[in-house]
Amino acid sequence: VWYLCALAPCYVYSLKDWQAFSVVFQKAVERASPDENLKERVANLIDSITSSVFQYTTRGLFECDKLTYTAQVTFQILLMNKEINPTELDFLLRYPAQPGVTSPVDFLSNQSWGGIKALSSMEQFRNLDRDIEGSAKRWKKFVESECPEKEKFPQEWKNKSALQQLCMMRAIRPDRMTYAVRDFVDENLGSKYIVGRSLDFATSFEESGPATPMFFILSPGVDPLKDVEKHGKKLGYTFNNRNFHNVSLGQGQEVIAEQALDLAAAEGHWVILQNIHLVAKWLGTLEKKLEQHSEGSHSAFRVFISAEPAASPEGHIIPQGILENSIKITNEPPTGMHANLHKALDNFNQDTLEMCTRENEFKNILFALCYFHAVVAERRKFGPQGWNRSYPFNTGDLTISVNVLYNYLEASSKVPYDDLRYLFGEIMYGGHITDDWDRRLCKTYLEEFIKPEMLESEFLLAPGFPLPGNMDYNSYHRYIDDVLPAESPYLYGLHPNAEIGFLTQTSEKLFRTVLELQPRDTSLGEGAGVTREEKVKALLDDILEKLTDEFNIPELMAKVEERTPYIVVAFQECERMNLLTAEIRRSLQELDLGLKGELTMTSDMETLQNALFLDMVPESWTRRAYPSMAGLGGWFADLLNRIKELETWTGDFVLPSVVWLAGFFNPQSFLTAIMQSMARKNEWPLDKMTLQCDVTKRNREDFTSPPREGAYIHGLFMEGARWDVQTGLIADARLKELTPPMPIIFIKAIPIDKQDIRSIYPCPVYKTRQRGPTYIWTFNLKTKEKPSKWVLAGVALLLQI
Repeated sequence: VWYLCALAPCYVYSLKDWQAFSVVFQKAVERASPDENLKERVANLIDSITSSVFQYTTRGLFECDKLTYTAQVTFQILLMNKEINPTELDFLLRYPAQPGVTSPVDFLSNQSWGGIKALSSMEQFRNLDRDIEGSAKRWKKFVESECPEKEKFPQEWKNKSALQQLCMMRAIRPDRMTYAVRDFVDENLGSKYIVGRSLDFATSFEESGPATPMFFILSPGVDPLKDVEKHGKKLGYTFNNRNFHNVSLGQGQEVIAEQALDLAAAEGHWVILQNIHLVAKWLGTLEKKLEQHSEGSHSAFRVFISAEPAASPEGHIIPQGILENSIKITNEPPTGMHANLHKALDNFNQDTLEMCTRENEFKNILFALCYFHAVVAERRKFGPQGWNRSYPFNTGDLTISVNVLYNYLEASSKVPYDDLRYLFGEIMYGGHITDDWDRRLCKTYLEEFIKPEMLESEFLLAPGFPLPGNMDYNSYHRYIDDVLPAESPYLYGLHPNAEIGFLTQTSEKLFRTVLELQPRDTSLGEGAGVTREEKVKALLDDILEKLTDEFNIPELMAKVEERTPYIVVAFQECERMNLLTAEIRRSLQELDLGLKGELTMTSDMETLQNALFLDMVPESWTRRAYPSMAGLGGWFADLLNRIKELETWTGDFVLPSVVWLAGFFNPQSFLTAIMQSMARKNEWPLDKMTLQCDVTKRNREDFTSPPREGAYIHGLFMEGARWDVQTGLIADARLKELTPPMPIIFIKAIPIDKQDIRSIYPCPVYKTRQRGPTYIWTFNLKTKEKPSKWVLAGVALLLQI
């Protein structure tokens, strides 16, 4: 439990929690089934205490962190009981896939095959790679099944332990790992640890007291304080009885809050303090007040606090003392389109539907707005492919939009579609949006959902979901239940691969976090007899041995006669690479001396050691590097490739026949150099030029020299769709091909007025799947479909996957 603050700063538990914790412990002992057999009685006690502490902790966790905590508890219990092999757990959490391998089978990616090869080098998985190749048909059927975690592994692999099967599943179907981990917990600890049922308020209330407030961690669109009012009513605490005080902070109400606390402590009243995160300067006073009233107050005195969680650890302002002493409870809104569409409609009633004289238009646009609201709110679950940044869209945006709709319809003879879309997309919802590509997405949704055709028959909001037309309020709710298709990315305009990508990244994050939560004084590799220091030392030596010398820039400059735009880029890249490799060498040599005992270990050295152990790129390196989402192993292999590419280019300073665009620290500078070269050659003004992007039908091997003007580039991947080489157009992605590679692209500069903008999709290019801040350029790609289809599908080009 104590490690949970690594997940979010609001998860603070300490020995001060003992008061609340001891109540949980006592009740768990009382609940444990009696047994005359001592061994059975101890087992019952352990089971009851573990289960109760688990419930006590999970009610204060957000949904996204519950499985992480559950997995951590399960692995620690099994390790303590020596029921699992630490080396196998180490593989599962780290996934040290062998880099640079090519999959010999069409149903496994190169990354998956790298995992299989790494597993096959372990004794208990020997010949796994051979068996998959030899029985490819059986394995293909297993790998491509809808829920492989429920199926039996082929051949004798089905007899492997549950953890060994998890290791194999991590390699072949990473997108199913959250489900596989749930099944693993169920099998080892029991179903009560995975059932997502929240504790009712009355049960949690029993553990509160004058010294133990209840702290509600708020989520958008949820009001947990309704539960407090409802329970208070049962016990006789109401506003009318003058023993229930509700203070909403943030508007100079601090003095009132203090008076309410003093009165309630003396008389045994209840106090609700809402939104304490809005009064940062007063929180110290509140902490002292609560401490003062924790002793000697009326036994019926209760305090209920609510606050929003901080977006980052730096923004966390709630005093530790308040969090430590409180029972922490999270309440989250329902997920999925079905629940969100009902929730959006719940903001209105039959009276709302009847208030406008232009009933048909009003009802249709109102329902379309509800669908739009549900889509933009829920789309964020798909990560950067959903939205580049996360936005706090709320019910206020929807209700104000409906008010604007009513006013405009009442005042106009025609439906002002353009005005309405502008107000909704640029002001009501657009007011939250800070990214230009997200603004385009929001605008595109509104163009698809709110237009004159919506009043005609069979207007689809999503495949299989037509706009319902003119109905009464209850019929709209019934229509959602009866007609809305099952939850899928199609409801958002996304390809099913978006869900596979989202689930894969969720799994990656789960294992990365559980690895970081491992106790620092132990090593998962203990089973293999390798200490933490030995593991770090071996990695440190390996990196220092493979790291090449820095580029000798004065020597390179002497080889150059004319500093062309391309050569300037080459020098800039060499300089940045030197800064990075110098820091890597300096920090590792310093740590090496620390590990030998020749230098005192500093906090920076310990941070570096920890990063190396956890397969993370150290912070002092990332500051001097380029954006990357890879672990240390993959990152370093990629770094060596970048150095090799630079060495080749600076060998003779002839532009490579095909340029690896992802290999640059600053790819924009290379693309700009293409324009500068053409501008100089043709004496064109740089600000009147743009890049033209022609996707060829050829691969890297087909090119032996660079083009006369411009450059051939390789190493790009498409997410959200694929490039059809035969037709030379964007096409729907194939299932499970999340980021298919692009063929070679020919980039050249042309005058802006010569560019063809018909039948093209302006496709953003990003450095990594994180998108957002890693944006570098826009490539115009040919399409026969409407560009809006690719906007909604979140189609982008990526330099790294």
